[in-house]
Amino acid sequence: MFPLSTVVFPHQEIPLLVFEPRYQQLVHDVQEGDGRFGICLIARGSEVGGGDERYDTGTVVRIRDVWPMAGSQYLLHVEGVARCTVDEWLVDDPYPRAALRGLEDFPNRPVDLEVLRSTESAVKALRSLLSEVNTESCIRMHCELSSDPCVRAWQLCALAPMSTLDQLKVLSENDANERLRLVSEISCERYGDLQRQIEMAGNDA
Repeated sequence: MFPLSTVVFPHQEIPLLVFEPRYQQLVHDVQEGDGRFGICLIARGSEVGGGDERYDTGTVVRIRDVWPMAGSQYLLHVEGVARCTVDEWLVDDPYPRAALRGLEDFPNRPVDLEVLRSTESAVKALRSLLSEVNTESCIRMHCELSSDPCVRAWQLCALAPMSTLDQLKVLSENDANERLRLVSEISCERYGDLQRQIEMAGNDA
């Protein structure tokens, strides 16, 4: 397990800088296997040094690329594979370990394309407004979204600007359409708050 101060969604790709000896060992071990490990959100504490408290819901990721760096450090390119939950935390030796169980969405409930479209509109509107306020506040807007509705839905979760606790709430939702509605609701609420802040700032100018 690799506890982080952020949430990773299935089909999301992120870089990871690995510099602690325990996680260098983790990288070595998983490369000898299938290249997969778990990521979970830290509830209290720091990413560095251990002693942190963690949430049980997380994501299994797989290593796509590894770039060795100076001082036995690694830069990893990992991709989210599937949601998981911790059934039991094991001893943190030589690194955090846990017995994991996969989390599946409710069966026979395909992604509603209308819900997907409305969520995409809400996410894009928020990101567009944020980019007007601060061009450095968002990652690239014009990334290519998958034509697969299931993958696209997860990509929108990753693209939606949210707090980490909102991210965890979204990740924990077992119904794909309810998950999309939640992302849309969060995005619309934040859009409204941001618009009001902009209007107030304009009135004070």
